[in-house]
Amino acid sequence: MSWLPLSFGAPMVLWGLLALPVIWWLLRLTPPKPQTEVFPPLKILARVLKREETPQQSPWWLTLLRLLMAALVVAALAEPVFNPREKLPAEGAALALVIDNDWASAADWGKRVATAQRLIADAGSNGVPVVIAFTAEKPNAEIGPFDAAAALDRLRAAKPRPIPTDRPAVYARVAGVLETLPGASVAVLADGLAAKGDEAAFNTLLSKNAARVVWASSDRLALTGLTGAENQVDGFALTAIRAPGDPAPAQVTAGAFDDKGRRIADATLTFAPGETTATGTMAVPFELRNDFASIALDGERQAGAVRVLDESSKRRRVGLLSQAEADQAQPLLSPLYYIRRALQPFADLVEPSSADLADAIPQLLDQKPAMIVMADIGTIPPQVHQRLVDWVDNGGTLVRFAGSRLAAAGNDDDLLPVRLRTGERSLGGSLSWTTPQAVTEFPKNGPFADLSPPAEVTVSRQVLAEPTPDIVERTWATLADGTPLVTGLKKGKGTLVLFHITPEATWSTLPISGSFVEMLRRIVQLSRNQGAAVANAEAAATSLAPYRMIAADGTLVPPTPDARPLVPVAGPLPVTFENPPGLYGSETGVFAHNLLDPATAFAPLVRPQFAVPVTNIQYAFDESRDLKGSLVTAALVLMLLDTLAVFWMGGLLSRRPRRARTAAATTAALLLGLGILLGHADLARADDAKPGDTAAIEDIAKTRIAYVLTGVPGDDSISRAGLEGLTHFLIEKTALEPGAPAGVDISKDELSFYPLIYWPIDPSAPMPSEAAIARIDAYMQQGGTVLFDTRDQFANGIGADSASPATERLRDILGNLNVPPLEPVPSDHVLTKSFFILPEFPGRFAGSPLWVEASLDASNAENRPVRVGDGVSPILITANDFAGAWAVDENGDPLLPTVPSDPMQRIYALRAGVNIMMYMLTGNYKSDQVHVPILLERLGQ
Repeated sequence: MSWLPLSFGAPMVLWGLLALPVIWWLLRLTPPKPQTEVFPPLKILARVLKREETPQQSPWWLTLLRLLMAALVVAALAEPVFNPREKLPAEGAALALVIDNDWASAADWGKRVATAQRLIADAGSNGVPVVIAFTAEKPNAEIGPFDAAAALDRLRAAKPRPIPTDRPAVYARVAGVLETLPGASVAVLADGLAAKGDEAAFNTLLSKNAARVVWASSDRLALTGLTGAENQVDGFALTAIRAPGDPAPAQVTAGAFDDKGRRIADATLTFAPGETTATGTMAVPFELRNDFASIALDGERQAGAVRVLDESSKRRRVGLLSQAEADQAQPLLSPLYYIRRALQPFADLVEPSSADLADAIPQLLDQKPAMIVMADIGTIPPQVHQRLVDWVDNGGTLVRFAGSRLAAAGNDDDLLPVRLRTGERSLGGSLSWTTPQAVTEFPKNGPFADLSPPAEVTVSRQVLAEPTPDIVERTWATLADGTPLVTGLKKGKGTLVLFHITPEATWSTLPISGSFVEMLRRIVQLSRNQGAAVANAEAAATSLAPYRMIAADGTLVPPTPDARPLVPVAGPLPVTFENPPGLYGSETGVFAHNLLDPATAFAPLVRPQFAVPVTNIQYAFDESRDLKGSLVTAALVLMLLDTLAVFWMGGLLSRRPRRARTAAATTAALLLGLGILLGHADLARADDAKPGDTAAIEDIAKTRIAYVLTGVPGDDSISRAGLEGLTHFLIEKTALEPGAPAGVDISKDELSFYPLIYWPIDPSAPMPSEAAIARIDAYMQQGGTVLFDTRDQFANGIGADSASPATERLRDILGNLNVPPLEPVPSDHVLTKSFFILPEFPGRFAGSPLWVEASLDASNAENRPVRVGDGVSPILITANDFAGAWAVDENGDPLLPTVPSDPMQRIYALRAGVNIMMYMLTGNYKSDQVHVPILLERLGQ
């Protein structure tokens, strides 16, 4: 019946149900075993007048039970499946499985994997090889062909990537493999999102021996992405997009998060019916908008719905100052008119209420602006001059425009980037041009380096700078005759900028050009106290290290090992496998590299027309259930009931034996209770438990790393935090799950419970007693290892003639121990490859070698290519402060900085700790692996 969600893998077995009548007939003719009775004379006399009856057939209920049991066995052998899935076409010479694992596939990645698993399982049942390729992986990733088991392993190891697909390159590689596999089936598991070059890519894929196509797709393209997040005057403007073809209106909620992941603002974006773009504004205060670190759409678990923000998204407060009277009738002649129009889109403008500079400048400084623009300000009052200088030194940006007042005021060395000549240069003057001057190429050392020179701009009047040896370095824009148009200078933490023209269109046409807006925007970027990572051309020419990455599911994660530094250039930057979306730079400044740019639009992927047979399937989980095990279990339960029924009918479960067993059990219980009461004292005397046994059992229940309690609180807390950080790293990266670190007092605690004891040497700590050192010596002779850490890398080393206090204390301790000969870890030592491949063993410091027991047969490299393979060194010595590099706080953040400040040094230190633990626990296991081929050869295998 088609309506019944049940199928059978071996339906022919169901013909066995026809044997049920025969079984019924046999059971009816086979009487149960007669009941055996012990001879009871009086009972026989009591029943002497009763008719003797012997059953001639099994009772109906027992027959029904056995028939049901037989039916269940037959049904189980027929391999029934509830809610069976359709058999997928995975036959032919091979199955080529091409899977999109880009950011658009992250939301329903589980369904895609389940669909691919069914295809691989069907291919494995048909015995055909599988070619499996992912469109968002490395270009050199292996694609097969593989057997079904290996293909499943690669499928389980794959994960969605936060980058677009590269279908043309991947499809071309698959087509190349299919040239040797004629008649293969090709399964395309697409993300439903169209991309450039898809048509040519599909033609290439199917041009080589494809006999059948399996096209898997979702019901519809249900993606929503965030393409714009701009900090404007009245709020943060957001732009979201969706795929076309949805006539229903929709709303999405966007949340803004700070750098600690806290949600601080919301906004609702509404898609009108049939519209693919929605906009909204987060109307929050200026100060709160500057705390935004990322914006994400709720409910969208993919990288396209997240947008990270850098300093360029933060609006700056800019103060405007002018001494000219505002003419309401002629606003175009106002010195601040063009400056206001240029800065309003990306800055919050503030102006003083007083026209007196002595009051106006403090009013502006009290509002803490990032930049102040002075339009033709001559002499600055002495009472506020120093305060303005201090503001620049502390990170402020002062932008000044020339004019008649500044030209006549003379030089103000503290607040001008260059020295000025008195007077001005104009057409018809003593220093005059015959024609207006144009702007030439912008110097490469300034913030306008990537801008094109404005061809329409001319300058007819300017103030000149005194020629000095450093005038070229301070010039940001020049005229055709080589004189400066814009000069700039770093002063303290701030910047001084001078436009050698007026801000209105009287001396130049620059204020009415588009280049004027872009130049002011670049200077606003420079005004940030901490600055973006690419705030100037010098930083833009360098590469930026990965800082925080956007994962495929939209979460912010640490950089992956595949991420590479980003080199910012003008224009949109491509999102690639080596440069995934996220933040690049460091804590001092980051650059936002987002997945979607403002011009992005979602287009559904339309299935191409194929010349070969096509099977359409939907992404779905496998909901089929195999009933064979359940039916076999039910049959076994019925068999147990049948056995009990036979025992009961045979008298084994009759009343009298039960009473006898009950009486016996009661007697045994009474005897046991009496024995317990009478022998209570003996049982108490037999208890050989000792104080401390419980603590000892807890210590050996899990592998734990110990550290020596030195009595110095700072050292002991760092040791514990460091070993906790190493323990977490071991649990994350290895199969070892150590317990919490243990602090030990070497004078009295049991040391044999711990494979490794970390001992930080502090000259201020008390010198251990001779008994304590003897306990350490016995611990090392019994197989334990002590890791001594002098933490004095930047003092004199272990072998120096003039040693540090920590090294001197270590020598005093080692003088009472049986220490073997030591050597720095050789390059071929087991420690360098026990888990990670490590050329060195840094800690919080780098440079000190790790000392181990010297190998006595190190020269015999042919016999044993891995050194020191017959045991574990009982002593390790370093000066790199391992615990300081491993130490983490309650949130898992590092406690101490590394020296030098290199993020990878801490990773290498943790890997060194993993190698040491693996070396402690495996001993010569790693080195003995080199003899496995020889042993197998001698055994004849």
